Amino acid sequence: MKLENILLGVLLQRPSTGYDLKKYLDTSGRFLRSNTQMSQVYRSLGQMQDRGWVVHEVHERPGAQDAKTYRVTEEGATVFLDWLKGPYTPPSRSEDPEFFARISFAGFLSSQELLALLDTELAARREQVARYRFRDRSRQDEPDLPYDPLLAAGVREWLHRRGAATVDAHIAACEDLRRRVLDGDLTFPAEQSAGAAVSTVPTD
Repeated sequence: MKLENILLGVLLQRPSTGYDLKKYLDTSGRFLRSNTQMSQVYRSLGQMQDRGWVVHEVHERPGAQDAKTYRVTEEGATVFLDWLKGPYTPPSRSEDPEFFARISFAGFLSSQELLALLDTELAARREQVARYRFRDRSRQDEPDLPYDPLLAAGVREWLHRRGAATVDAHIAACEDLRRRVLDGDLTFPAEQSAGAAVSTVPTD
């Protein structure tokens, strides 16, 4: 997934400055792309402008540097929608951001398109569980360095169970969203207080 796809989606929701885009990537969009530098944002904006995907307006600010507000052109909107509505191949890891990036821009999808995306993701994760959850995980290590086999085996088991719990929670969250879309029930109670249990699915 390219940074340009995220930037186009955010700009289509609301014209923004480079600073606004960086703030989004540091807060609401932090699950979609990590450690994005301001220089990367401005470099991408410049490249998108050269391609005709975005244009900008300059707003003078007395006593401060002028601000450039970017908006998406018709060509840029086509590029974004081609990505958003194009074929989705689930990555090997459910934690990878491609799926979350797409559903974070669900406002540009129809309910049926969102359901199709969810069905593709759910089918892939259920197939992974069926194939790998109960595989033979025994190993015969032959290390050349000092090695604690009991410690290694215990940590491997912990990692396996953590991964299984993560995938199970992801499947349950996707099933919940799918049900809500079908029922037309996308209202949620007030956000829980700090320290309370929260969903494992990132939010945009």
